[in-house]
Amino acid sequence: MTDASPPNPNANPSPDAGSDGDFEDLLAFTPVPMQRRRADGWSAERQRRFITALSVMGAVGPAARAVGMGRASAYRLRERAGAAGFAEAWDIAIACGADLQFHTALDQAINGVTTVRVMRGGMVEVMNAPDRKFLNAALLSKTRLSAALSAQAQAVKATRET
Repeated sequence: MTDASPPNPNANPSPDAGSDGDFEDLLAFTPVPMQRRRADGWSAERQRRFITALSVMGAVGPAARAVGMGRASAYRLRERAGAAGFAEAWDIAIACGADLQFHTALDQAINGVTTVRVMRGGMVEVMNAPDRKFLNAALLSKTRLSAALSAQAQAVKATRET
């Protein structure tokens, strides 16, 4: 019998595999400094939770509502002085969230969606079938994200050249 040595925590199983720590480092930022402290305002913790929600949801409105704030308020925070790190984390988080949403929709389009129908007389029908509307939505969102990122990259390039 041989003793199994414990796994090396510093070893990365593959170059593509990442850890949660790597993802958190990718989304790390310096919170936007606030002039006043408000219980219902954009505290540093609320800003971090918003970026985390944005990385999962891929949309500003739902992410802002998830932390108890409004979409317009989030955009105003992004435009404030000292918000460069927050804006950069925002861009990364929205790309990650859109990618996650794309892969979820693609999974549902390929593997199917379970639908339960209750009909008259109490009869229940359970179906699991691929759904093309998820695939169409996934492809449309990926196309829009690619176009938006391309336009943003060109704007940055134009700014650097001038």
